Amino acid sequence: MIPIESVVTLEHVDGYRIVTTFGYARGQATRPRDALKATFRSIGAFIGLAPIEYLTEAEKAREESLFALRRHAASMGANGVIGLQFQTSETEEGTRVLCYGKAVLLEAVS
Repeated sequence: MIPIESVVTLEHVDGYRIVTTFGYARGQATRPRDALKATFRSIGAFIGLAPIEYLTEAEKAREESLFALRRHAASMGANGVIGLQFQTSETEEGTRVLCYGKAVLLEAVS
């Protein structure tokens, strides 16, 4: 597998040219819902505290989805992902994060 060098939200990477486009790569992760944490989060929101646990679970799901995206792009032969986007949703299972972008083969410009 080729290591993924660049994952960017832009459509190009400065100092590199796109040699090949492989199509869209994606990654997805779901962090389980915890009823007890949700209750404390609701109480904290009510009294004005930041929902730290929510951010932590969302951040974990984001990292897991990015890891899956990198693995998927590398399996396609890519060494970069451009046009990265995220979609997040709350489901019955918990916090779900989907990320996707174009898997590309990048080459340094001489």
